[in-house]
Amino acid sequence: MPYTTEEGGRLNNFAREPKVYRADPPSEKQQLNYVILGGIGVILVGGLIFVAFSVSSLS
Repeated sequence: MPYTTEEGGRLNNFAREPKVYRADPPSEKQQLNYVILGGIGVILVGGLIFVAFSVSSLS
C-alpha cells in the first residue's frame, strides 16, 4: 500500500491506480446491436407510457 506521512505524523493511504488502456471502437456488428437494443427500449418505454395514460383515463 502506498502510504505517505503528513505533517504531525498522520498516515495517508492512497488507493492503487488502475492500469490505463485504450478502448477499441465498437465493430459494425456491435453498433447494429446497439441500434436494435435502443429501438426495443424505445418501444418498451413508449408502450409503458401508453398503458399508463390509457389506464389513468379510465377512472
